[in-house]
Amino acid sequence: MTGPVVAVMQPYFYPYMGYYRLMACADIFVIFDCVQFPRRGRVHRTEIPGTKVQPEWLTLPLKRADRHTLIKTIQLSSQADKLLQERLAGYGWYHSANGPLAEWVRRNLQEPGESLLPLLTRQLAFVRDQLGFTCKIIHSSQLELEAELRGQDRVLEIVRRLGASTYINSPGGKHLYNNEMFEKSGVALQFLSTYSGQHRHGMKALVSEAPERLREDVLSSIDMETM
Repeated sequence: MTGPVVAVMQPYFYPYMGYYRLMACADIFVIFDCVQFPRRGRVHRTEIPGTKVQPEWLTLPLKRADRHTLIKTIQLSSQADKLLQERLAGYGWYHSANGPLAEWVRRNLQEPGESLLPLLTRQLAFVRDQLGFTCKIIHSSQLELEAELRGQDRVLEIVRRLGASTYINSPGGKHLYNNEMFEKSGVALQFLSTYSGQHRHGMKALVSEAPERLREDVLSSIDMETM
C-alpha cells in the first residue's frame, strides 16, 4: 500500500507563498519544532515591503533564551502585543489593506499570546484552510524522537514513523539529504523547484489578495525535482 506524502519544515512567520507548496503537495505536513531555534532564520521574522526601496525584516519580540533552546519552547516577550504593533506602525500597506484575510491577520498579531509555536501553528493552519489545502498538520515533538537523532537521521525517523512513501522538501534543502539513504528506507526523495510565483512577501500577499488568487499562485508554481 502506498504511504502518505510527507513534508517536514520549520514553522516560518508569514513565509513567502512558495512555502505553502509543501502543504499543497503533502498529505501530512510536519512542523519541525523539536530542533534548535535558529536565531538568524525565518521562524520569528519575515521580510516585508519596507518604507523605502529595500524590503525590511519584521521580527517577533521574544524572551531571552539559551542558544540551545528548541523551537517548541520559545516564549514571546511579555509585551509582545505592544512591541509588535509599534514595529508595524509605519507600514501603511498593512493598516490600509482590505483583502478578505486582512482583518484576521491583524487580529492574530494584536493578540500573539505567550508562546511562539501556537502563534505560528495558528497562522499556518489558517492559511492552509483559506487556500483549500487538506494536509494534516502535526508537530514533530508529538513523535517523541530520540534526542541523539540529528539532521537527516531525524527527518528519516519522522518519515519512517509516519509510513511515508515520498518525502518532499523545499529547494534550499538539497544539500542536507542523501538520496541513497532515503532509497534504502523505501522513501522517494523529491524537492520543489525554485518558486516562480509573484508573492515573496507573504504577509503583504495575505492582507491584500483574495485566497483563490493566492491558491492559484501556489499551485501554478509547483514543479518537482529529484536528486
